[in-house]
Amino acid sequence: MYSFPILPGATLGILGGGQLGKMFCSAAQSMGYRIWVLDPDSNCPAATIADRYICAKFDDITALELLAAHCAAVTTEFENIPADSLLYLSTTLPVSPSAESVSITQYRWGEKSFLRQHNFPTTSFWKIQTIEELSNIPSDAFPGILKVSRFGYDGKGQIPVSNASELEQAWNNLEHVECILEKKLKLDLEISVMVARSHTHTAITWPAAENHHKNGILETSIVPARIPESLANEARDLALKIANTLNYSGILGVEFFISEHQIYINELAPRPHNSGHYTIEASVTSQFEQQVRVLCGLPLGNTDLLCPVVMLNILGDAWVSSTPNWEAILTKPGTKLHLYGKNEPRPKRKMGHITCLNPKLENAIEYIADCCRYLSQEK
Repeated sequence: MYSFPILPGATLGILGGGQLGKMFCSAAQSMGYRIWVLDPDSNCPAATIADRYICAKFDDITALELLAAHCAAVTTEFENIPADSLLYLSTTLPVSPSAESVSITQYRWGEKSFLRQHNFPTTSFWKIQTIEELSNIPSDAFPGILKVSRFGYDGKGQIPVSNASELEQAWNNLEHVECILEKKLKLDLEISVMVARSHTHTAITWPAAENHHKNGILETSIVPARIPESLANEARDLALKIANTLNYSGILGVEFFISEHQIYINELAPRPHNSGHYTIEASVTSQFEQQVRVLCGLPLGNTDLLCPVVMLNILGDAWVSSTPNWEAILTKPGTKLHLYGKNEPRPKRKMGHITCLNPKLENAIEYIADCCRYLSQEK
């Protein structure tokens, strides 16, 4: 239906102008493409570097028509783009990922049901959208986590519950929106695997990342993950199988729980993922360059790891009393600083990240721990 490859010099569009959109812009422009960004926030990071920025809602038909008229292909930076907008654009130009894939992954119940239908390993889960469904939750569902079905991220819209009474209170706190209750696992570790899958169904993964969270937000990713090779291979095989089953085209992040030496799928992200930021410096091909390659029908790039690496998120909390000590952070060997250009640091808001590369993984972990202390302004 579409003509590939789309070669450098063409104009590409992206729905979403946050940090993922900005990093996509940088990768695409370095390859010779022009980028149009559509986002309703005039202060979005990608607006500062886009060749053209359109300030409009994601379902604004006039804005979508502009993209369709001037872009050779369109991608997205996050999953909460209206699937109908992607479907509209796909009638005239390549869109990656597809509206169908996004519609599944942006709706937690739909995503979990898809995984269950295709026999992928998940924890037990129940839908709650009525008082009757709330009352019918079995006692063995606890302890659990109540999660909103839509628009939850970075720990937002998630409440741990230990019993039926806490569940009812949590659902009240979430104003009775549709939710999913997930049974908690005895968690040993969280990992993620990034997948790139092309229009021609060729797929490749990056090494598994070992992820550590604080207050529901990713704090650090350690690569390679410190897990048995057999478990890492199992996670990569599952990630590839999910992408194939979805008939996915684009960059897909697959989050896993490891519990008592068993692996379970937590969530899917139809886009580049926070835990994949390490690929910018530490991989032959970054997740953002790969996003460009997939969108344009170019060959997939090599995903080999060049060096052990640790990624640390920088949150707005680091600006509580003063600007962070960037000089001290940058004295650490192998350390790279990425600030996203957001205009206002707020607690729990992702403002940037630090990547530390070192031939010895334990050294990178030690240096990142020092960076954590600098960011928390400890003496």
